[in-house]
Amino acid sequence: MVTTPRAGLSGALALAGSLLALMAGGCGRSGPAPVRSGGSGTDRFLVVAAENFWGSLAAQLAGEKARVRSIIVNPATDPHGYQPSVSDARLLARSNMAIVNGLGYDPWADQLLRASPGGGRVGLAEGANPHRWYYPGDVRRVIDAIVAGFDRLDPADAAYFADRRELLLNRAMGPYNRLLAELRSRYAGVPVGYSESIFEGLGEYLGLRLETPPSFARAVAEGIDVTAQDKQTVDAQAEGRRIAVWVFNSQNVTPDVQRVNQIVGRLGIPAVTLTETLAPASASFESWQTAELESLLRALGRATGR
Repeated sequence: MVTTPRAGLSGALALAGSLLALMAGGCGRSGPAPVRSGGSGTDRFLVVAAENFWGSLAAQLAGEKARVRSIIVNPATDPHGYQPSVSDARLLARSNMAIVNGLGYDPWADQLLRASPGGGRVGLAEGANPHRWYYPGDVRRVIDAIVAGFDRLDPADAAYFADRRELLLNRAMGPYNRLLAELRSRYAGVPVGYSESIFEGLGEYLGLRLETPPSFARAVAEGIDVTAQDKQTVDAQAEGRRIAVWVFNSQNVTPDVQRVNQIVGRLGIPAVTLTETLAPASASFESWQTAELESLLRALGRATGR
């Protein structure tokens, strides 16, 4: 990952446009003045995340050295079509570091950040799946990128951020990591259907056989019409019990998804729900993901008898 100084807003970590990017200020705490914490007298820099799944990780990594705010925190809010308020724009403008997902997922945030160009980027191909928080490898990459940004904003506390990173990866995320390993070892190759592209990265990582046509999953995720052929294929997979488990995003239940939900419910095919943002909103990234992985583990166990 490459970092470069920016004018105005001092840093932004983003999967912006077609790239995973970290745009951080130069040495020391550049950009707006750090926020004075109440009580301790310690200067803290301000980090703003467009979505709370990245904000949760940033807050755990920052500890007492930064104040982290997330813009989208309501599980009922669709990040794709979110309309930012004037206060959202002001918050981003005041931040020392901004974290946005990008890749077409939250274009409103990318537009707000265009007033502060620059930054280093880690490449992802144009058109890449934007749901990178469901790609375990990318979660670790983002964690490393956030810490690198913190180090640039506050080099005196680099050792503190390194300790926070180790605690997050090796302790807090321990159950998450163990479940990923267990699912991969026990259920690789099991056929699974899924409602939209949010699950693709996780399903591929776990070695599951993803039966749903990618064009169906993309259409649901992007809010465009599903083709008649894809509808027939997905329905037939469920009706023929050619999928062991059905995984769907409960925050995006279109008529096509609802129809498949009814089929698998009637046939007793285990169904697993995912959400795009933290659920509940007060959850940490790892507790949210762990709960979903546990649900998937139970469903696969029920479907396969092992």
